[in-house]
Amino acid sequence: MAHKKAGSSKATQGGNVKGKHLGVKTFGEAVVQPGTIIVRQRGKHFLPGKNVGLGKDFTIFSKIHGIVKFVNTNDKRKRIDVEKMLA
Repeated sequence: MAHKKAGSSKATQGGNVKGKHLGVKTFGEAVVQPGTIIVRQRGKHFLPGKNVGLGKDFTIFSKIHGIVKFVNTNDKRKRIDVEKMLA
């Protein structure tokens, strides 16, 4: 009599899966350089503000040398700005 294993049984044996390392990487009032990643996210949980860029994977990064500011918006989200440092 033939015996066949259940299909796709291998897919459920993944075990421990690595995390995606998402979240806030640089917190408020921190000094950042151009290109510094501030937040890694899926979707727009945080909105980009002044002097900040948004990558194609929704990563928010600094465009200038400055200080990170988190600002509350009306729709229960936060906007991230980078303000220039005074000499």
